[in-house]
Amino acid sequence: MAVAELYTKYNRVWIPDSEEVWKSAEIAKDYRVGDRVLQLLLEDGTELDYSVDPECLPPLRNPDILVGENDLTALSYLHEPAVLHNLRIRFAESKLIYTYSGIILVAMNPYKQLPIYGDAIIHAYSGQNMGDMDPHIFAVAEEAYKQMARNNKNQSIIVSGESGAGKTVSARYAMRYFATVSKSSSNAHVEDKVLASNPITEAVGNAKTTRNDNSSRFGKYTEISFDERNQIIGANMRTYLLEKSRVVFQSENERNYHIFYQLCASAQQSEFKHLKLGSAEEFNYTRMGGSTVLEGVNDRADMIETQKTFALLGFKEDFQMDVFKVLAAILHLGNVQIAAVGNERSMISEDDGHLKVFCELLGLESGRVAQWLCNRKIITTSETVVKPMTRPQAVNARDALAKKIYAHLFDFIVERINQALQFSGKQHTFIGVLDIYGFETFDVNSFEQFCINYANEKLQQQFNLHVFKLEQEEYMKEDIPWTLIDFYDNQPVIDLIEAKMGILELLDEECLLPHGTDENWLQKLYNNFVNKNSLFEKPRMSNTSFIIQHFADKVEYKCEGFLEKNRDTVYDMLVEILRASKFHLCANFFQENPVPSSPFGSAITVKSAKPVIKPNNKHFRSTVGSKFRSSLYLLMETLNATTPHYVRCIKPNDEKLPFEFDSKRIVQQLRACGVLETIRISAQSYPSRWTYIEFYSRYGVLMTKQELSFSDKKEVCKVVLHRLIQDSNQYQFGKTKIFFRAGQVAYLEKLRLDKLRQGCIVIQKHVRGWLQRKKFLRERRAALIIQQYFRGQQTVRKAVTATALKEAWAAIVIQKYCRAYLVRNLYQLIRVATITIQAYTRGFLARRSYQKMLKEHKAVILQKYARAWLARRRFQNIRRFVLNIQLTYRVQHLQKKLEDQNKENHGLVEKLTSLAALRAGDMEKIQKLESELDRAAAHRQNYEEKGMRYKASVEEKLAKLQKHNSQLEIQKEQVQLKLQEKTEELKEKMDNLTKQLFDDVQKEEQQRVLLEKSFELKTQDYEKQIRSLKEEIKALRDEKMQLQRQLEEERVTSDGLKGEVARLSKQAKTISEFEKEIELLQTQKIDVEKHVQSQKREMREKMSEITRQLLESYDIEDVRNRLSLEDLEHLNEDGELWFAYEGLKKATRVLENHFQSQKDCYEKEIEALNFKVVHLSQEINHLQKLFREENDINESIRHEVTRLTSENMMIPDFKQQISELEKQKQDLEIRLNEQTEAMKGKLEELSNQLNHSQEEEGTQRKTIEAQNEIHTKEKEMLMDKIQEIQEASEHLRKQFETENEVKSSFRQEASRLTMEKRDLEEELDMKERVIKKLEDQVKTLTKTIEKANDVHLSSGPKEYLGMLEYKREDEAKLIQNLILDLKPRGVVVNMIPGLPAHILFMCVRYADSLNDANMLKSLMNSTISGIKQVVKEHLEDFEMLSFWLSNTCHFLNCLKQYSGEEEFMKHNSPHQNKNCLNNFDLSEYRQILSDVAIRIYHQFIIVMENNIQPIIVPGMLEYESLQGISGLKPTGFRKRSSSIDDTDAYTMTSVLQQLSYFYSTMCQNGLDPEIVRQAVKQLFFLIGAVTLNSLFLRKDMCSCRKGMQIRCNISYLEEWLKDKNLQNLAKETLEPLSQAAWLLQVKKTTDSDAKEIYECCTSLSAVQIIKILNSYTPIDDFEKRVTPSFVRKVQALLNSREDSSHLMLDTKYLFQVTFPFTPSPHALEMIQIPSSFKLGFLNRL
Repeated sequence: MAVAELYTKYNRVWIPDSEEVWKSAEIAKDYRVGDRVLQLLLEDGTELDYSVDPECLPPLRNPDILVGENDLTALSYLHEPAVLHNLRIRFAESKLIYTYSGIILVAMNPYKQLPIYGDAIIHAYSGQNMGDMDPHIFAVAEEAYKQMARNNKNQSIIVSGESGAGKTVSARYAMRYFATVSKSSSNAHVEDKVLASNPITEAVGNAKTTRNDNSSRFGKYTEISFDERNQIIGANMRTYLLEKSRVVFQSENERNYHIFYQLCASAQQSEFKHLKLGSAEEFNYTRMGGSTVLEGVNDRADMIETQKTFALLGFKEDFQMDVFKVLAAILHLGNVQIAAVGNERSMISEDDGHLKVFCELLGLESGRVAQWLCNRKIITTSETVVKPMTRPQAVNARDALAKKIYAHLFDFIVERINQALQFSGKQHTFIGVLDIYGFETFDVNSFEQFCINYANEKLQQQFNLHVFKLEQEEYMKEDIPWTLIDFYDNQPVIDLIEAKMGILELLDEECLLPHGTDENWLQKLYNNFVNKNSLFEKPRMSNTSFIIQHFADKVEYKCEGFLEKNRDTVYDMLVEILRASKFHLCANFFQENPVPSSPFGSAITVKSAKPVIKPNNKHFRSTVGSKFRSSLYLLMETLNATTPHYVRCIKPNDEKLPFEFDSKRIVQQLRACGVLETIRISAQSYPSRWTYIEFYSRYGVLMTKQELSFSDKKEVCKVVLHRLIQDSNQYQFGKTKIFFRAGQVAYLEKLRLDKLRQGCIVIQKHVRGWLQRKKFLRERRAALIIQQYFRGQQTVRKAVTATALKEAWAAIVIQKYCRAYLVRNLYQLIRVATITIQAYTRGFLARRSYQKMLKEHKAVILQKYARAWLARRRFQNIRRFVLNIQLTYRVQHLQKKLEDQNKENHGLVEKLTSLAALRAGDMEKIQKLESELDRAAAHRQNYEEKGMRYKASVEEKLAKLQKHNSQLEIQKEQVQLKLQEKTEELKEKMDNLTKQLFDDVQKEEQQRVLLEKSFELKTQDYEKQIRSLKEEIKALRDEKMQLQRQLEEERVTSDGLKGEVARLSKQAKTISEFEKEIELLQTQKIDVEKHVQSQKREMREKMSEITRQLLESYDIEDVRNRLSLEDLEHLNEDGELWFAYEGLKKATRVLENHFQSQKDCYEKEIEALNFKVVHLSQEINHLQKLFREENDINESIRHEVTRLTSENMMIPDFKQQISELEKQKQDLEIRLNEQTEAMKGKLEELSNQLNHSQEEEGTQRKTIEAQNEIHTKEKEMLMDKIQEIQEASEHLRKQFETENEVKSSFRQEASRLTMEKRDLEEELDMKERVIKKLEDQVKTLTKTIEKANDVHLSSGPKEYLGMLEYKREDEAKLIQNLILDLKPRGVVVNMIPGLPAHILFMCVRYADSLNDANMLKSLMNSTISGIKQVVKEHLEDFEMLSFWLSNTCHFLNCLKQYSGEEEFMKHNSPHQNKNCLNNFDLSEYRQILSDVAIRIYHQFIIVMENNIQPIIVPGMLEYESLQGISGLKPTGFRKRSSSIDDTDAYTMTSVLQQLSYFYSTMCQNGLDPEIVRQAVKQLFFLIGAVTLNSLFLRKDMCSCRKGMQIRCNISYLEEWLKDKNLQNLAKETLEPLSQAAWLLQVKKTTDSDAKEIYECCTSLSAVQIIKILNSYTPIDDFEKRVTPSFVRKVQALLNSREDSSHLMLDTKYLFQVTFPFTPSPHALEMIQIPSSFKLGFLNRL
């Protein structure tokens, strides 16, 4: 079909526009070949006759169905306006920032934080094909990661764009994706270190520019290394062309590098004070741009983050401080003042503060630095000359030095980061992320822009070759004939720059000349290239610039500064000074042979795909240009050896407004970044590519019945295309795809739309006919009914006359009287009968009440006697019970009294020993005090001398203060004099100015007529002068006021000093008294502090308890609702007081409730105790009866034992042993009595000694008191010797400690005796236990003898005890056979659920019955470890996990059921209660088993999720449950599938089958129904979350028809749940997905629709609703897009909601699991062990 035939009426075209670049217009009349005018109708309704060239018609607009595609190559018409419009729809209306353009990802900067970068999004893109999901930076990263893992080939992601387009953020997200999906198993946290390198490089390499607040001022290639398992093992970084000039110069509204401002913001912190920094406004290098603060950025917080990342990378604080020192030194260097001395010299004062700080920080000599900053040394062959520099030259030298230091520091930091990210293992593959500057053009372009654009030329060439190569590979793979495509090759521009005698070589040559200048170099360029190279031009109006035609645009470069920037030199003497620095870091920077800044280059061993030219001249390597060229060669080698992936970042507007679309700026960037070049290459061949299955599905409506009958879909497509498009050159058939020329898909869409429109017309015709016939029949039926009623009414009117009415009235009257007579007779009859019945009934009731009263009277008499008898009986029982309680209490009281007596005895012993020691100690103390008194006398003399010296020093201080006061008074007088002089000068200035002003005004009035225009200008000038003069006067007045304030302050300070002098003189007199008081106060302070700390601790504990109770029952929202706005304002001002007040109120309520609840509890306990008293009295009687019966049984047993002694020889031996043990027991009792008597004797002796020592103590006390009186007198006399006396008290303390040691020895002796007593008692208890055990053995022997005698009498059936006997050595075999080797499939068939658990519990019962703690503990530990081991070995085996989850829960339930606890025994049978554990409490093991069950359940859920997750999206979202309802659309370059056969694809049936398999396995393994319900709930939540998340990330799935498919699939799931009686789970788990499906189907146009969406979509968050509305994509032209205005309406309604801001649902979320207690209905006695278990060594008891 010819292209001209498409220009028909109603089709739309694009025409150029000055504002929007392109605007749309509709063709008003069919175009005929040869017409020069095209009649158009613009969107605003105006008509336009557009002149056209028949050979170049305006580009056609794509059908609306193709607009908004994920991939630009899916468009039928591929040209600039189509690309621009598609991007506008996606970005401005759908709020989608990513779009594919073939192999390029176009990323638009939204200037807004979007919720599309969380970990949930990363996991959603992980493992997905690139075309399956919406375009995203994560999709590109996943494609690179997948290709690296699959092909073992290195990858590169090239991120480019203008400044402010979002390159740095895109590169950061790509690196974060790799770090998340490829986490290493080691603990090195390599991923965190790789990500931590970004904040550091951004701090030292990013700055605010006019276009971007965080612009990268360097290029960066980060190579992330992976091992063979595709896990990150390290990284390396290469940097390019740091913008060093920014260190010393910033344009208006720009900033220096972020790190400087972070450092200045933290200058006041203690760790940075030695750097002597201030605010950023104080330094030249940071205030130059006039913008030191960034809105929304906290530099101090960023500094903390930078320090954290330094620490994360392993950089210690010393290293960080060295870096900060260098940065601070650069700032101080910028503030060094250089003064001009004449015209040819300059100088720096050695007293310059900033110079001193600079030299101090870097360890330099300030004199030499000051000298060589203003001079330079010129070395010739004969002599060395020192030449002074002018001030501008000195400033340039200073700035060059600052730039050099910063460049070295930047390289050093990058080198250290690379060292921190180094790895020891071998690199298997790597992925490189290139974050590099895009094409730049400014008003003034210099050397930096030249290098940037040169790098972009090289990258564009590599990009063009790669696109061309991919296109060729696609054609060859599909067996399409390859035709040569013309594409733009920028090799000539690259040759112009880098070839021999090119721009860079001429620049390096000029730099080598000693007198080389920018003008000379520019003249060489003019001579070599003007009129000789079409890509080089000379501007018409300038001789200082040149123009280069780059691939993107023409750029004019100013030659000024090219040579200086290319040389990048610092004078040799300055380098030598820095090389000799004492600061090691600075000295290392300037070594002659420095270590390479990055080992990256040496590590590269890649080969170039294309030979590259390498520079020959060795001298070029020293210049910036040659270095940049060599690093660029290395980069291109690396990129050519990898598979590249392209991300082009676009800046939508220059104002940084969110989602604002500036067409002019975007088109300019699209042309510059190669997107349109890709489109052009694609459009020249076959841009539209459909798989056969897509074509068959989409255009099935155009196929005839005969064509559809063919079985081969591929042949059907070929036949249809031959019929529809006669020109075979417009398409090609490949192996898996059909290739179309531009416009052919639009033509097919037109044919399909026409066919569907015709079908719609036919349907409408029949439907409208049916509706009209239905309406006609309804109206006909209504007319017949009306006629019927009308005719009936006419007949009635004719029949009614006057005589007939009279007869009817008479008949009514007769009927009235007749009926009244009959009713009256009936009433009288009923009345008589009623009276008779009432009489008989009342008599019967009276007699019955009399009988009842009589019986009640007799019953009361009987009750009286019965209650009296019961009361007497209850009293006797209570009295008996009280006597028993009293008896036990008295016994306890006596025991306690005995213990107290023993304690008193111990105390007396201790006192005795302490008094004996005190006596000896006091004698020594007296002797020491006498010697210390002598020492005190000597000290007193020393103190008197010290006092004299102190008095003299105080007098000297007073004299100095008086002198200082007199000096201040003199200064005050001088300041007053200066102030008077200054005010007089100001008055004279004011008088002169006013006189001059009046003279000027008079002169101007005389010349007003002649020079009226000039007068206006001059008056404006004079007004400005007047304003400035007034401002000066105002400033002088302010200065005067300030001086007066200073005088007043000095007066106040002088008065204060006088007062201070007087106060000091008074204080000097009382110093000695204060010293004494201070010592007392210090001791008091220590005591008070201890007391306060203890009180604080108690208060904190109380407050923590109160706050804990408050937090449990405190509803903040309720309190907020009760507050007014004023209260809330006060709350914001001082929220802590309000919460404290509310907390106290709440605390009082809590305490009141607590006391009330305690009172109720006590009353209940009293009632319960009363009830227990009654119950216990009854039990006592019952126990007395049992005791009597037991005595009878014991007597019978004794008779039986005596009878059996003659038959068995073993029993006499046992009795002999018993008698011997009884003798031993008696001996032990005798020994114990002897020891107690001995203890009593000792206690009596101790008491006698104590009395004697007390008498001696009395005499000693008297002597000590006398001595103390002497000492107190001496203390009063010698108050200055307090310290010596305190030392004496310390000696006393030591003596007391020795006394305590004596006491402790006595205590140890007493405790040893008590321990011996306890040992004897324990030995006695052991003997009693042995006796008891022997008695038990006697009983068992008697029972066995009885059984042996009764064997021949009874041979009935066995009764099992529900235990399994096993030997200790068989325990390992039991665990091996029953747990480790057991296969679930052999157990679940024809077996009770949880059979292994029941067998294990029966073994536990056996160990419990033996009362063997070690055996039971060993069995439980072995069981738990066995379950853990079998689960660990089968972590991915669903059946095994299900089986052991079931058995663990059954085992846990058995332990609870037979624990003997009442709450678990409610549902037990009486026989089951007999099987309870008797000897051990296994509650701790129950807790351990519960934890194991939870662990198994979580792994069980993970296995189910891993199995079902790959099925969910294909089955729930992609599969067409309703066949033929949805039509596929083309997906462009990023195809989802190229296979025709879809038989292996997952369907909804696959999902249901997997769910049924899970459910049946769980039921077969006997899982509790509640656990099954929780597992199914978790699965259905996963299904809903995964489906919904995929829907959010797939714009092609957001359509009305897909909503119908999802709703149908949900109904299948609901039906499945209904079959399993779990229908209530659908509402809980599938509600969000169900609402999303409804949202896709519902009407979305009016305000009522918006309100309905707001009210119905309650389970979806506002972000999710807006995302679905923005992503809604019609499949046919009959569907309408959601307008942006409607989206805004819904968003306005949703603003009131307070829900989550996250877009994705958390698929990793786990509901809390609970294991219900379900008692086992199986009797343990009836359980039999199958032979397949191989447990023959177990015996049933």
